[in-house]
Amino acid sequence: MPEQQVSHPIFARFFDRFVGRDKDRGEAELRRELVAGLAGRVAEVGAGNGINFEHYPSAVDELIAIEPEPRLRRAAAEAAPGAPVRTEVVDGMAAELPLDDGSLDALVVAGVLCSVSDQGAALAEFRRVLRPGGELRFYEHVRSRRAAFARFQDRVDLVWPLLMGGCHPNRDTGAAIVAAGFRLEHCRGFGFPAHARLYPVLPRILGVARA
Repeated sequence: MPEQQVSHPIFARFFDRFVGRDKDRGEAELRRELVAGLAGRVAEVGAGNGINFEHYPSAVDELIAIEPEPRLRRAAAEAAPGAPVRTEVVDGMAAELPLDDGSLDALVVAGVLCSVSDQGAALAEFRRVLRPGGELRFYEHVRSRRAAFARFQDRVDLVWPLLMGGCHPNRDTGAAIVAAGFRLEHCRGFGFPAHARLYPVLPRILGVARA
């Protein structure tokens, strides 16, 4: 069943503050790593306010930025003319993308697979629109491998999605990517911000998978 259109005006209003706070802590470098080396026709699903636009390399011929939240989509559209690559901002949902089969060289997600209602459906849709061998670039927070912290994430998950735009801090997204039929090419796990302790979305993964 397709996802419904989403509106998270409170989360959208504070998105700039959240991501802006982390830029000087190394967030900008992580997002630059996320898209480094991309080329051809690329889509970013859940583009937010366009925070990643500035990092796309010039070898990208076309960037389709897909964002379902109206306030964030407007912000992304305002940011698009300043992007270093040709960028089109469109409405769309992760499980029902406005793209043809096999039409992408790469697809980018950052903090998206935590909030989709059905990870399997979204990842199947990603495979549909990627050409054979196309890249899935991901930067996501995930369930901790430490049992005590994972239990903490489970407790926080009772309220966190209500405050943070549907985000679930306790999803095993790396396993979901593999289960959807992607081949992991590179994936590294780390905590961010490094100094944080009881931060539900501290555990992160960043990597590349092939369709």
